[in-house]
Amino acid sequence: MKKVVAIVAAAFLLGACANNGQGQKQTGGTLIGAGLGALAGSQIGSGSGQLAAVAIGALAGAFLGNEVGKSLDRADKAAMERSTQRALETAPSGQTVAWRNPDSGNSGTITPEPAVRRDSGEFCREYQQTITVAGRSEQAYGTACRQPDGSWKIVK
Repeated sequence: MKKVVAIVAAAFLLGACANNGQGQKQTGGTLIGAGLGALAGSQIGSGSGQLAAVAIGALAGAFLGNEVGKSLDRADKAAMERSTQRALETAPSGQTVAWRNPDSGNSGTITPEPAVRRDSGEFCREYQQTITVAGRSEQAYGTACRQPDGSWKIVK
């Protein structure tokens, strides 16, 4: 099954590198979005069609990453990160965990799937995530794996 790389994952990852500068949030979102978009595009087609899909994915990811980076503030990202970690660690498969920042009005959900043990021994969970910014919702899918320290890291 082909995976749609989550632009929301880009916002989640931005939580680790974001600071107070609005321009830096947008730049980080753009760069991460472009990389994730290119990765998603590489999963589509073959030959020259795959190259075009990579280019289109990079452009679309850059645009969406820029918008997410522009829209989510530090409190949004912290709330999203806490709920994502909680959902992946404790929520039963199929149970949705929500977050909301009352100051910005932004919100989201994460719904994890069953944990699967990989050949490497690590446990991973696929998930579905939504984010709502200014009344507009985006939905994405991804995979996170449990790290030795007990935290979950988005890998796809």
